Amino acid sequence: MDPDLVVPSPVARRRGLATGLAVALPVALAVNLVVAVSVLHGSALAAGTAFLAAASLVATGMWRHYPHARIGACNVVTLIRLALTTALLAPLVAGEAGGWTVAAVASLSLMLDGLDGFLARRSGLVSSFGARFDMEVDAGLALVLALHALASGLVGAEVLVLGAMRYLFLGAGRIWPWIMAPLPESLARKTVCVLQLTALIALQIPQLSVDAAILVARVAAGAVIWSFGRDLLWLWRHR
Repeated sequence: MDPDLVVPSPVARRRGLATGLAVALPVALAVNLVVAVSVLHGSALAAGTAFLAAASLVATGMWRHYPHARIGACNVVTLIRLALTTALLAPLVAGEAGGWTVAAVASLSLMLDGLDGFLARRSGLVSSFGARFDMEVDAGLALVLALHALASGLVGAEVLVLGAMRYLFLGAGRIWPWIMAPLPESLARKTVCVLQLTALIALQIPQLSVDAAILVARVAAGAVIWSFGRDLLWLWRHR
């Protein structure tokens, strides 16, 4: 029998997760603090606090919903992406918005996106929790980058469309539960997500002109609104 198909006992699962989290969380925290302080020259307190708060939610969700006994490299990669994302709050809190370093750290996080899914499939650790974890890190990265772009003054509040749509979607789901139904896989949705994050990274570049920044923000916002509208229409038709 394929060992990846064996369902672990509750005791083995809890033991495996506890061991994995005990190793992975300190490593990810170290990445968070090193990037925040040594690379971004920001506040360790802001970055570390944000990471620990988010990581506690991740650990709770993993404990309740993750079906495997091994965290695996896939979830470690996503934790590293979370560490990079929360590290980006450090310069923002210090009043230093955008810049090449912010763009570089965000680009690294984006490049790691997709690797976690590949590793999950390769190691037999695919789960709905892992997919949701990856998606929420993408949403968090978009929100932080949108706040950087807004604080830089290159674009107006419309850039928050790129960072807040996921959270507006979740809020609407509290009112209309049919919005929270599972969506089918969509290449278009994934493409728009990459476009959204790429645009937000471009908005961190200091040499970008105001006109170019506005154009980039509006094109990306239009794509994001179209994607969410398309998903809402599908969900409404299948409610």
